[in-house]
Amino acid sequence: MKECLLCTKELKTGEHFTDLIFMNQQEEWICKECKEDFEQIGEIHCPRCYKDKEEKVCKDCEYWIQKGNMVEHEALYRYNAAMKDYFKRYKFEGDRLLGMVFACDIKKALKKYKSYTIIPTPISHEKKQERGFNQVSTILDFAEIKYNSLFQKKDSLAQSKKTREERLKTSQHFQLKGEVSEKQKYLIFDDIYTTGKTIELLKRLLIEKGVKEIKTFSIAR
Repeated sequence: MKECLLCTKELKTGEHFTDLIFMNQQEEWICKECKEDFEQIGEIHCPRCYKDKEEKVCKDCEYWIQKGNMVEHEALYRYNAAMKDYFKRYKFEGDRLLGMVFACDIKKALKKYKSYTIIPTPISHEKKQERGFNQVSTILDFAEIKYNSLFQKKDSLAQSKKTREERLKTSQHFQLKGEVSEKQKYLIFDDIYTTGKTIELLKRLLIEKGVKEIKTFSIAR
C-alpha cells in the first residue's frame, strides 16, 4: 500500500513504488487533498517578486530598487500554513523524502530556463551535517534538473531565526567556489523567498564577476 507523503492517506493506484522514485505521475506521492492545501500564486502579484495579491511593485522590491538592485524573481506558491508545515517537516525535521512533493512542479516550471545555469542556494557545512542534505539541491535532484553548486555559505545564524530587519541588514556570508562566465545566464534557485536578502547577496557575487543576466526562482513566496 502506498501512502501520501504528507498525510499518509492511502493512494489508490495500481503502479509500483519504483514509479514514485522516477516521478511518472504527481499523484504517486501526494494526494489531491494535500495538494489543494497549497495555494498557487494568482495572476495578480508583484511584477518583480511574485508576492501574491500585490498589483504594483511591493515594498520589499521598492527597498531593493532604491539600493540599485533589480528584482527578477518567480515563485509558484504562497507561504501559507500548509507550506510552513511542509518546510518544518522537510527542512527542520529532516524528512528528505518530502523533497519529491514539488519535484514535478519544479521540473515543469524550469523548462523555460533551459539556456540558464541553475544554481541552488547553499547551506552551511554545519547545517548540512545536522540535516544530512541540502533541502534546495535535493528538490532539484528529485526533479532530475542539472545544476551547478557555485556558492558556499559560511556558518552563521540561519535566516529563519532572524527578524525581517535583521535579514535585510545581513552582511555577505556567501562565497563563490567555482568559475563564473560573464556571458552565461544564471538562475538562482531557492526554497523560500521572504525579504529577498539571500537572493541579493548571491546575485552580488555574480554581478561582481561581470554577469549581466541573473534571474531567481523559489517554490514559495
